Amino acid sequence: MLDMPRKARIDAPGALHHIIVRGINRRKIFLDDTDRDDFLDRLGDILSDSETPCFAWALMTNHLHLLLRTGTAPIATVMRRLLTGYAVSFNRRHRRHGHLFQNRYKSILCQEDPYLLELWNWCAIFT
Repeated sequence: MLDMPRKARIDAPGALHHIIVRGINRRKIFLDDTDRDDFLDRLGDILSDSETPCFAWALMTNHLHLLLRTGTAPIATVMRRLLTGYAVSFNRRHRRHGHLFQNRYKSILCQEDPYLLELWNWCAIFT
């Protein structure tokens, strides 16, 4: 059986994306506040550089969610910089090797009004 190439991600200037990233084998990707701070510092720097608005984020122990609008750089570029840099830092800090994240991140292209309303209602449950 032939390997099929991955489907290209849909992206366009101003597109709204719900991004989901999971730890490999459901392992933790944030072990402590230092990890979370490192991730958020990287996220802030990359979002600023790429003029990518972030409307929401949630860092769970073994996965994370981001709600991003495409800025001057494609979401794929933003996510590659963010996840590669964080994984290298995490592995170095915790003296480990190998993959940190499971597969590619999931990107759900959102229709703004209905999706944001549903997301807002979902987030309200956890606050």
